Amino acid sequence: MSELFPVAVTVNGTRYERNVEPRMLLSDFLRHELGLTGTHVGCEHGVCGTCTVIFDGQAVRSCLMFAVQANGHEIVTVEGLGTPENLHPLQEAFWDAHALQCAFCTPGFLTTLVPFLEENPNPTEDEIREAIAGNLCRCTGYQNIVDAVKLAAERSKAKGNT
Repeated sequence: MSELFPVAVTVNGTRYERNVEPRMLLSDFLRHELGLTGTHVGCEHGVCGTCTVIFDGQAVRSCLMFAVQANGHEIVTVEGLGTPENLHPLQEAFWDAHALQCAFCTPGFLTTLVPFLEENPNPTEDEIREAIAGNLCRCTGYQNIVDAVKLAAERSKAKGNT
């Protein structure tokens, strides 16, 4: 057994401290150490985007990082975006625009798009498609996802959040 290293990280607003093996992936840490199974694992090579989380405000692939690299940082997973009773505006737009089917890829799309919309509150369709180019979906054909992002941006603009 290898030596364990301390990791102190804030996830969805809660600070966690654990001792982990240095080779433990951040995706495995979130799922197995913290029980946050909304971070899905697909390809384990950073290609599909299902493991995307928001790391210090930026979308990153948690399967390409070690948990020890997250020490001292802040992470938001899909569980931190909203609740069933109070969805994040982007989650609500995904629901309303029918932007999910099996939903395996949805957490990665959401955690990719939340920082994107914060940086680009009025995106064009081409900008949206470029933003999601690193996320794979086998079910929807992407158009409803693009429509959901446009809907979320329009709603945010209507509320004066731009």
